[in-house]
Amino acid sequence: MTTINLLPWREEKRQQQTKEFYILLGLSAVLALLVFALTYYYFDQSVKFQNQRNSFMDTEIAKLDRKIVEIDKLEAKKAGLIARQQVIEELQANRTQMVHLFDELVKTIPNGVFLEKITQQGTSISMEGYSQSHSRVSDYMRRLDESKWFTKIELDYIKADDTLGTHEQKFKLSVQLVNPNRKQDGEAVDEVGVS
Repeated sequence: MTTINLLPWREEKRQQQTKEFYILLGLSAVLALLVFALTYYYFDQSVKFQNQRNSFMDTEIAKLDRKIVEIDKLEAKKAGLIARQQVIEELQANRTQMVHLFDELVKTIPNGVFLEKITQQGTSISMEGYSQSHSRVSDYMRRLDESKWFTKIELDYIKADDTLGTHEQKFKLSVQLVNPNRKQDGEAVDEVGVS
């Protein structure tokens, strides 16, 4: 019987398989490094691109912030101009009010009543003066009530005043000026001395 020694063939096959394994292992390692490098490059480029986009967005946001500040300034100027325009329109609408006020005061004041001081704040008018008697103050209040320019006539006080030596009555009246176009708050106080 013939014996065949298959050991060298198996050894060569094993060495060939080991060689192929190392070659495949090396190729896999190179391929893995290549995939890793490509992945790293891709993500690096993505991050750079995103950073560029962020930088662009920051620049644009800064521009918009400057524009918003400008718009706010313009809005403030606009509000100031509108407020001025309203004041001018109100003054235009009420320019004859003082004429009517003094005209009505002259028309309504009876003989024996003298005004010393008139104070106006908004539509509220305060009048101080003296009278020869209580009935003349009552008559004056009645005349003011009949006038279309005055409303809410109130007597703050009336008292005897002997400083002039004529036994006159010192009084103070409060009235509301009727003018629907005029605002009541935030107006300056005007004082007028009458002798």
